[in-house]
Formats: sequence, C-alpha cells, structure tokens
Amino acid sequence: MSQRIKAGLAAVPLLAVMWVLVAVVPLPYVTYYPGPMVDVLGKNDGTPIVQVDGHETFTDGGQLSLTTIYVDQPERKVGLLRLMGAWIDPDAAVYPRSAVYAPDTTDAQDSEMSEILMVSSQDAAVAAALTELGYDLPSVVQVFNVEEGMPAHDKLFFGDRIISVDGVKVKDPQKVGDVVRSKPAGTPLDWVVERGDEQVTVSIAAEEVDGEPRVGITPGPSYDFPFSVRVDPGSGIGGPSAGLIFAMAIYDILTPGSLTSGAELAGTGEITSAGVVRPIGGAQQKVAAARDDGAELFLVPDANCDSLGGVDTGDMRLVSVKTLADALESVQTWVEDPDADLPSCESSD
Repeated sequence: MSQRIKAGLAAVPLLAVMWVLVAVVPLPYVTYYPGPMVDVLGKNDGTPIVQVDGHETFTDGGQLSLTTIYVDQPERKVGLLRLMGAWIDPDAAVYPRSAVYAPDTTDAQDSEMSEILMVSSQDAAVAAALTELGYDLPSVVQVFNVEEGMPAHDKLFFGDRIISVDGVKVKDPQKVGDVVRSKPAGTPLDWVVERGDEQVTVSIAAEEVDGEPRVGITPGPSYDFPFSVRVDPGSGIGGPSAGLIFAMAIYDILTPGSLTSGAELAGTGEITSAGVVRPIGGAQQKVAAARDDGAELFLVPDANCDSLGGVDTGDMRLVSVKTLADALESVQTWVEDPDADLPSCESSD
C-alpha cells in the first residue's frame, strides 16, 4: 500500500470528525424562514378567530391573512449546515443572534414576551378599528403578565384592570411603576383592580430586585371598549406584527359587505391604537409566505420597503401603508379596480 493511500485512509476519521463538528457546533446566528398563514376572517378549531359580543357582525366572505415566520429560538443550537441552507434559499435569511435576542435570553423568556406583545397588539388593533369607526375610547391599564414567585403572584391576574395603587389613580402603565418605586420595598400597598364585573382590593408588598421595589407584573395600555371583541388566532402565534390584519378584520366584521369583495388578501405590520402602522421583522419571509399561499394583494408597512428590494412577489401586488386608514382606502380602491394605481414601495422612495 502506497504512502499516499495510507495518508488518505488516515485522514478519513479526521474528515468525519470535522463534518460532525460542522453539523453540530453552534454558531451565533439565527435563521428566518416563511411560516404558515392564518385567515383572521376564518375559524380556529371551529370557533371564529374574531369574536364579537354586543354588536351586530357581518360575515360576507373574503380572506384577510396574517403571515408568520419560523425563527430559531434563542436556545437552539444553529449549525453550519442549517445556515448554509438558509443562505442558499432565496426566501430565507440569516441574522446575527445578537441582532435578534438579548444575551442569555431563554426560550421561556422569549415565549413570554411574545405572548405579552400579542395581547398588547390585539388590544391596539381593537382600539384602532373602533376609533376608525368613530368610537371614543377611554384608556385603562391592564395586567399583561404576572411573574411566578413574585409578590403579585396569585394576587393579580392576567386581564385585571388596575384602577389605583396606594390610593393613586393610574391612567398609564408608567404611573404604576412610579407609585411602586415611590415606597420602600416591603411596604404594603393597596391595589384596586377591576376583575370581570367585580372591583377587588388586594394588598401587595414589593420586594427589592436589582435595587428597585418590584411586585412582578407587566402593566400595559388597554381601553374601555363599548362592547367585547376578542381575537384568538391559535397557539404558537405571538408578537405584534399581526396588528394591522387584526384591525382590518375587526373593521370588516363590524361593517356590512365584504371589505375584500371575496378576494384573498394578506399583510403584516404592528399597529398603534391611533392606527399608525409600524415596521416589523422578517418582512421578506412574510411576503414570500403570502406569495406562495396565493394572496392577490399584500399590505406592508411603508417603513419596511427598504428591506424588500429584490423580493420575488410573483403575481401578487405589494402595497405600502402608513396607517389603518391607508390600508382600508387601498383595499377599497383595489376592489373597485384591480389595476388602480396604489402606493407601493417604489413610489415611497
């Protein structure tokens, strides 16, 4: 056997080890892929995704779909082979982990934050839709999350509306924190909350965390709605990026006729209670998901336009929006004339 052959055979185990390392050694990157679509005008396990109690509703057909993406969770070990697959796929993307997650973020923390953002986006979407319909909505402060093991655990609950803390009426989430921090840790404070149809008073003493008194809740803005509107797209969907589509679906269901005239539309964008559409992450992958699902029109935040250069939209029209009113006007114009001139990423440059 020649020396060359012997050397080649000796190298085989080393190559095998190298390939194993390439496949399993984690790298500090995160991949984005197009995810599934959810028609918000449809049903989840037989129950309407948008549920209204106390107001007439209109179900006149059409499709308004939110878009999702698959993102590697913070604790996932992403190897070179997965990264290479994403680099090759024109509809996928690779980002530095530090650009997506804070250091030491766990899967549980990321999931919790995603759920909080989803709850907040739903309330903002309801507020935006009702404001567009002419309702005047007083603001309130709601408990979005309660940390296990903290003083508020089993005393305050998700959905509680905070009326006052230590006798101080609160109208915004910042005020809640201000009142808690104004007293030394260990001082019992009376919390008056609205829970369902009841008003409840509970006493909670904050504990010191990182040098500040904390009770362990995440308060957020909510609104005093004239009737009940719930949005439940199903488990596994989080974050704020479905807000625009939620608002449009709510508007459609509360008004006669089909907003989409039976067509298949999709979109993305965070929305504020005032109806302002904010940019989101993964816009390229969401456009690809809508294109592959057969959507005819896709609504994208105007501020995301710069990230969409070169994205294949197929036969789907891409429309840029800055507000809920923009989105509704563009859809109504398109329904009347599919060839109408609409705001686009090119025209927003």
